[in-house]
Amino acid sequence: MLRTVIFAAGLVVAAPSLAQSEPAGDYAEVNGMRMYYEVSGEGEPIVVLPGAHMNIITMGRIIPLLAEAHKVYALEFQGHGRTNDIDRPITYENLADDVAAFMDAVGLERADIFGYSMGAGAGLQLSIRHPDKVGRLVAASMSYSSEGWQPVFQEMIPQMSLEMFAQFEEQWKSLAPNPDGYEAFIDRMIALEHEEFDWQEGVAALEIPVLLITSDADVTVLEHSVELFRLLGGGIMGDMGQPLPKSRLAVLPATSHTAIITQTDLLMGFIEPFLKDETPKGFFEQ
Repeated sequence: MLRTVIFAAGLVVAAPSLAQSEPAGDYAEVNGMRMYYEVSGEGEPIVVLPGAHMNIITMGRIIPLLAEAHKVYALEFQGHGRTNDIDRPITYENLADDVAAFMDAVGLERADIFGYSMGAGAGLQLSIRHPDKVGRLVAASMSYSSEGWQPVFQEMIPQMSLEMFAQFEEQWKSLAPNPDGYEAFIDRMIALEHEEFDWQEGVAALEIPVLLITSDADVTVLEHSVELFRLLGGGIMGDMGQPLPKSRLAVLPATSHTAIITQTDLLMGFIEPFLKDETPKGFFEQ
């Protein structure tokens, strides 16, 4: 769920190489914004929620791969990509409510959710705040508490400033409806980094299946991801005659936070079986 300097640095290299021909987009009126979104593919619906400072283009190949078997609704959050910023804090709760309002606007009663980084946090809050709207949640690189960040990242947060993002301003302005609003947008994103949160109670009450995807060199401490998995009912021993938990945990090896979204073959190998409720068969299963 890394959302600022570390992630933005990756966009400088990633954005050109991940650019692709996009399906025709549209706008939905959502909580005072004109939220940009694109629809592609056919099948059961899945909503894609990008990471911080990202847009549909920089999400890369995961969207067209998902569209091979699903109807994908990919959106751009407040102040991101082609969605206008508004005079309102960017918080996980606000982002989640925006996704719920977006689903209402496009006639989506319920859908699976795939969120990456900040989008995964928004997806988790959507599941907590609007549980009837979520079928299954795929959450890649996220934390349920601000205490779960790596210590080195927590130490960097107080040092964040507008100047750290100067090199990314041109890219942001190339899509933004209001190119003069960059400073206000960065102020909101830095404020998000300072937000302390703990969603343990809400996570423990979830009834939907969740696929957690993390990496062994992520912004989240690995032990924190395991704790999150246990809160969701995971961590039991299989082969003992009881059903496996509905939720799952995948750890990508030799992978940093910004490299998770580029490992599309690995991601799809985890995501599709989860969405289809498929599990590998053990020796003791017929």
